[in-house]
Formats: sequence, C-alpha cells, structure tokens
Amino acid sequence: MARIMITFIALVLASTSNVEAKKQNALIIDGQNNHNWKGTTPVLREYLEGSGLFSVDVATTGDDPADFTPDFSEYDVIVLNYNGADWPKATQSSFVKYIRDGGGLVVFHAANNSFPKWKEYNQIIGLGGWGGRNEKDGPYIRYRNGSIVRDTSPGRGGSHGKQHEYVVETINTEHPITKGFPAKWRHVTDELYDRLRGPAENLTVLAAAYSDKATGGTGEYEPVLFTVTYGKGRIFHTVMGDNVKQMNCVGFAVSLQRGTEWAATGKVTQTIPNHMPTAETTLPVKK
Repeated sequence: MARIMITFIALVLASTSNVEAKKQNALIIDGQNNHNWKGTTPVLREYLEGSGLFSVDVATTGDDPADFTPDFSEYDVIVLNYNGADWPKATQSSFVKYIRDGGGLVVFHAANNSFPKWKEYNQIIGLGGWGGRNEKDGPYIRYRNGSIVRDTSPGRGGSHGKQHEYVVETINTEHPITKGFPAKWRHVTDELYDRLRGPAENLTVLAAAYSDKATGGTGEYEPVLFTVTYGKGRIFHTVMGDNVKQMNCVGFAVSLQRGTEWAATGKVTQTIPNHMPTAETTLPVKK
C-alpha cells in the first residue's frame, strides 16, 4: 500500500511542468446528490490539490439551494458534484455568464443528471441522463466503426448496466487531455453510463467504452470522456466515479487532473505518468 501511494504521489508531482506557477482557483459544488457526495468530494479535492496546480474551495448548497449564490467569477474552474434541486434564477444566470465568458467547468458523473429542464445547462454539459430526458432533448452520441455518430432514435436518456471493469478506448489522441494516454486502458469496477443524450453541440469525444449487453448495456460504444465548448468556456465531462471505490483508478485520476487543467486554462502542462492501466490490468491509486 505504501509503495503504491508513494509511486502515485511521485508521478503526480512529477507530472507538472511548473509547480511554482500560480495555482488555478477551483470550486467544487456539492450538497445534493443521489450519490455519495460527502465521500467523493474529498477525493476530487485530493486529486486536484495533489497535482500541485489547484487551490480548491468547496461550496455546499444544503437542503435548500434558494440562498445558493456563489461568486463564480472568483474561480478559474468549477467542478460539479451536484444532482439536486434547481438553483435560484439569478445563480443560473451568473453560471451561464461565467461559462460563456470563458470560465471552465468539469462535469463529474451524476452532475449530468442535473437540471433536465434548464436549456443552457444542457447545452453546456452536452449530454445528460435521467430526469425525463428523451429524443426531444437531443441525440445519442455513439462511436461506431471509427466514427462518431449522432443517433436520433427515440428512447430514454440515461441508463447503465451492472457495475464491472471496462476498457476505455482513447479515440482522440491529439487533444491535450488525452494526448499520450494508452490506446486502451482498464477502468476499475464502476457504472458505465449509456444512452446519454442532449444537444451535443461543439462536443468532442475523447474516449469511449463498450457497453456490453452481457452486463445490461446497449451493445454500443458509449462516450466516457468528452469536451464541450460554450461561448468562450471549456467543459470537461467524465461519466466515471459512481463512488469512492470507483474513483480509485489512476486512469480516472489522471484524466480528471488533465481535464480540469484544460478546462481552467485551455492547455495541459502535466505529463502522462510512466505507470498507467493497461487494456488487461487496472491500476488503483491506493491498495
């Protein structure tokens, strides 16, 4: 266990080209979720601060978000670990303005379940699930025969089969987030979201995974890492991380760190660690 931790800390600290540079200000938003936000927020914070690139604050909405009015302008990037009640209209407006004017956003797992009726939010996140989403909300995005396909078939938005290990295939090898990633790497046992749908405007799929019918999936390659641009804003979207154990993956941690840096700055200064999961073997952060 100690060796694994030392190795991971070393690879994280070695992965930044200039750890003395000014840190980016990140805000994690949580407080309502049908997932274990009290457990996952500390892991998000640990991974981001562990990169040496971020100063992290947390804003928790509480049971009633009516008074939730953070000053988004103080931050370079927002990390959404939220799936709950609607924010006040003024907060929604300031959030959209923040993104449109160039703010960064990371959409983490069930945050794509949020706000199904908020048009701008769904444009910002690209794809979402549950909350009554269906073909009226936009297409499915699938990876078929080497091409990204916009599938307008009718049907629900959002589902997943039973949790299992799955192989992530890096589709975009030139994007700053995934450049240098293994062509295929095995993620730890986790939910594999499928049937996500939405406007999918200005969306770039970085990685996909096969949703096997044998585990209750769709029989399609589904996007698991992707980016969206909205105005001047940059959005990194990861469907991984159902709970703390499911975040215990070097591939997840490194993609989160790199995706958050890209969302905040438009570039990635971190190098890919020497040790990454392979197509055959997972690589946990901690044992």
